[in-house]
Amino acid sequence: MEKDYEARAKVFKALSDERRQRIMELLHNGEKCACVLTEEMDMPQSSLSYHMKILCESGMVASREEGKWTHYRIDREGSLYAMALLREITGIE
Repeated sequence: MEKDYEARAKVFKALSDERRQRIMELLHNGEKCACVLTEEMDMPQSSLSYHMKILCESGMVASREEGKWTHYRIDREGSLYAMALLREITGIE
């Protein structure tokens, strides 16, 4: 089985920034609108959009459009992949 190193790198890139880690924590309690995240993170919408793009590309976060706003939530499948990836790389079960 060939490993997808590009997909792996996206997961670790997403987790390598403290702001993206905080966003993941904010999403623990369920879906949040980008408007709420910009306020809670105290960052401009353009900056949030940049970070959300990286999180979504990693597969750990999913988005949906509602009107002019985007809503984000933790994606279970993508998050399970990230956890399995770390176990595979480290050899720790």
